[in-house]
Amino acid sequence: MLTRLGDIDRMFRTINLLRNSIDGFLPDFDRSSPWTAGWPGEAGTPKTNIYDLGGKFEVRAEVPGFSKEDLSVKVQGNYLELSGSRTSEIPEGYSVHRIERNTMSFTRSFTLPAEIDADRVEAALQNGILRLSLAKSAAAVPRQIAIG
Repeated sequence: MLTRLGDIDRMFRTINLLRNSIDGFLPDFDRSSPWTAGWPGEAGTPKTNIYDLGGKFEVRAEVPGFSKEDLSVKVQGNYLELSGSRTSEIPEGYSVHRIERNTMSFTRSFTLPAEIDADRVEAALQNGILRLSLAKSAAAVPRQIAIG
């Protein structure tokens, strides 16, 4: 019987070690969703980095195979939502021999540590990387106060 919080922590660390060992020699173990094969990390979501640059946040998300028309970015307050949808169309007159690039979609949301000025958000897609520049709202940017 588990009696202390440390026991629970040790149990989860042991489970993670077992999972990592299994993944090492059976990389496709527990692939319950077809979307996980192309997206390491959380199932069906792109890898994302968020940087705090003082007056703004910079977000970089890996979205290979998506065009800018396939992607959606929503910002409200300190909430950021990235979503995308991609289809795999069969050209007219062709028969299918093999399909590995299936239709897929994702939604990923983040709560940022500061409010965002939605009017000053910039987005660019280049080489499968979605880059967002999220300017912090004026109230969220720290100010140096001169002592008189």
